[in-house]
Amino acid sequence: MKIVFFGKNAAAFHPGFEDLLDGPAEVRLLADSLEAPGEAEALAEADVVIGIRYGRDLPALSARLYQLPAAGYDGIDFRALPASCTICNAFGHEEAIAEYVMAALLSRHVPIADADTRLRKGDWFYWAGGPDGLRTELGSQSIGIIGHGHIGRTVAARALAFGMDVHVANRSAVDGAGYTGVYGLDALSEMLGKVDIVLNTLPLTAETHGLIGAEAFAAMQPNAIVMNVGRGAVVEEAALFTALSEKRIGGAIIDTWYVYPSADQPNPMPGNLPFDTLPNVVITPHMSGWTEGTVRRRVETCAENVNRLASGRPLLNHVGTGRG
Repeated sequence: MKIVFFGKNAAAFHPGFEDLLDGPAEVRLLADSLEAPGEAEALAEADVVIGIRYGRDLPALSARLYQLPAAGYDGIDFRALPASCTICNAFGHEEAIAEYVMAALLSRHVPIADADTRLRKGDWFYWAGGPDGLRTELGSQSIGIIGHGHIGRTVAARALAFGMDVHVANRSAVDGAGYTGVYGLDALSEMLGKVDIVLNTLPLTAETHGLIGAEAFAAMQPNAIVMNVGRGAVVEEAALFTALSEKRIGGAIIDTWYVYPSADQPNPMPGNLPFDTLPNVVITPHMSGWTEGTVRRRVETCAENVNRLASGRPLLNHVGTGRG
């Protein structure tokens, strides 16, 4: 079986992959540019492609499996893939993202770094007994989670463990056991008006693009904190920037973006608007799910699907087939 890892991102999931295969395979790592001799041909002839992007600008494939080492598949043009090609994705990032969410939220209520900095200067501002250094508690907050997939469910479990009121908005029905409120996406505004923290976990699709826009921000409480760990464009960029710059909401924690590094721009600012100038936003470089554990779990998923393909068993995480 011929397997290629296409691009720099995919190459991160190669170490340890071949050790997990049940049978022999010819494995090759290809650059994003496909400039090296034989790379374009290797991509075209592969039985399995592991990567995060594909479009009509690339060589026509004969692959039976296009395996994403990630959850999002908005970089894949299904119409460009052959009808005989199955597209599968990989999760394993929900534990890491849940830790990121809780750490980011806890940092707003437990200012350990600031306390450390102050005490090194002899400043006992947060000393127990002092009325000025009283902290708030995360457990007293309510969170509205948009999306109840792998990430949403895992974050909800962590939030409940902290004693938070958990609300969930989802396209399909959700078992509301333990949740304060459950809503359809058509009732999103109702949920937004009730929660202190708004967390987007949705992937980017035609239906979710710009879902959280001016109307959604108008429905939020003035103290609301918006977090995005789904896809950047689910939250409409200009509406988010306006809500933050005009202080219509309390702030934001943004990890998924509108502009990403490319060959032409290896270190761009992450937005088309100057989010970095706003004092009420925390920005991070799409790092929430990027841990050793995530990579290990995704390598295991990729290898398992190759083994299943070779033995004719059903594939994991099937998201579609090519239409070409």
